[in-house]
Amino acid sequence: MTYAQNLWLFSVLLFGIIIVPGMDMFFVIANALSGGWSRGLAAVLGINLGGIWHTLFGAFFVGALTALAPQLITAILLASAAYMCWVGYSLVKSSITVDEIGAAPKRSVASAFTQGFVTCVLNPKAYLFVLAVYPTFIRPSFGPVWIQALVMGVLTLITQFGIYGGLALAAAKSRAMLTGHPHVTIAIGRACGLVFFAVAAFTVWHALTA
Repeated sequence: MTYAQNLWLFSVLLFGIIIVPGMDMFFVIANALSGGWSRGLAAVLGINLGGIWHTLFGAFFVGALTALAPQLITAILLASAAYMCWVGYSLVKSSITVDEIGAAPKRSVASAFTQGFVTCVLNPKAYLFVLAVYPTFIRPSFGPVWIQALVMGVLTLITQFGIYGGLALAAAKSRAMLTGHPHVTIAIGRACGLVFFAVAAFTVWHALTA
């Protein structure tokens, strides 16, 4: 698999993760409903900064793994595939519906930014995702780890800002869509679950051929 194909697959998985309704999405919409688009975008930027932190964490983990314990890479890739299968199964079996998203407590733009960052950084699922996904897509054969991590980080920022920023600018319509059309969120979750299965299969293949 070429680097371009590898990056394309990562982009598909990333889009699937971000588009599934979750804590970050609800936080953005709630702030936009209470404080308008400026506070909603501040929340998005805080989440973006948290995404940068997770990218740095992932790059450090893969770099350290490659340098200190390359013999563990196959085992970690297989464990990552198992984790992604579990996430995929959870998404396919679940029925993701969204209760009425209320307005967030009144806070300043700076507070929305700070809380968005802290909420993102403290999200344990984000660390599990990074530990599972980054070893699959960052490979020494594709060049320096930090360059690959930089590209993945930029893709994360663009995708987060595009999806969450759009929701912040159209918060009322976004809330109505999520709460008024539960079949849409269910379909999104199940489709993303299938994506996880596909990436898990790719990860197993990578582990066995690396």
